[in-house]
Amino acid sequence: MPNSPSKNLQRVLEAASDVVLGKPHPIRMALACLVARGHLLIEDMPGVGKTTLAHALARLLGLQFARVQFTSDMLPADLLGTTIFERDSGRFRFHPGPVFAQVLLADEINRATPKAQSALLEAMEERQVTLDGETRALPQPFFVIATQNPAHQIGTFPLPESQLDRFMMRIELGYPARDAERALLAGMDRRQLIAQLAPVMDPTELEAAQAAAERIHAAPALFDYVLALIEHTRGAPEFEVGLSPRGGLALMAAARAWALLAGRDHVLPEDVQAVAPGVIPHRLLPAGELRGRSAPDLTAALIAAVPVP
Repeated sequence: MPNSPSKNLQRVLEAASDVVLGKPHPIRMALACLVARGHLLIEDMPGVGKTTLAHALARLLGLQFARVQFTSDMLPADLLGTTIFERDSGRFRFHPGPVFAQVLLADEINRATPKAQSALLEAMEERQVTLDGETRALPQPFFVIATQNPAHQIGTFPLPESQLDRFMMRIELGYPARDAERALLAGMDRRQLIAQLAPVMDPTELEAAQAAAERIHAAPALFDYVLALIEHTRGAPEFEVGLSPRGGLALMAAARAWALLAGRDHVLPEDVQAVAPGVIPHRLLPAGELRGRSAPDLTAALIAAVPVP
């Protein structure tokens, strides 16, 4: 009898935790984002394992993987592909770019100019790209996992709000704890570990998990709670810009995926609160005393201001 989606996902979590040490919560958030059919933005200092996490998840989920290093001289064609005239055949032939993969790792996405960044907008929203007047579908499933260096570092271009809103989650990894870093120093090179990883799930099983997440039950009171959170961000003076409808949908989808990872068939308010730090802060423009606060602090202030029904 095949394993249930939640059991398969637990195996993915365990295998990923053997590669990215000491980060069970960020790994769980990243997997919940993919199960919810969302794109993931990982923002942190260089060298803390952002690329390793993205590559490990792609391997464990059995997905085709492509990595693109974003740079200041990058052009949209470097990502999407280009049409080239072939003299022998006398025809134009389209050469697909790395975006035609099931998992696209956009490494250091904020080192590219806004023109190059915007090449991903249609792909992330519509799962397709339009070039030379022709629309081409992307592989299914399709995910963008982007890494981003802190904005204060030299040579970065801030992601526009329209781009940020297309990422279901933005998470951070942070430095590992002492015991985890000791094991990292004493262990095998992470690139060798990734090369030895065998898929735990295949795309068909991942699609089954995504469908199972969409069937997770949410009670009317749960919808009321999510709506209250959304309305508070739009009406409270602490926020200049509140959650968009896309943000509300992302919050519900992520909460359902989190419940599935916990092995439950219904969503609890605690699921919404668990995924909120990844889903909400990058979509808000805080004002007043909340300006400049970290994502956990911003989320904690929002959750404290809205009672659970």
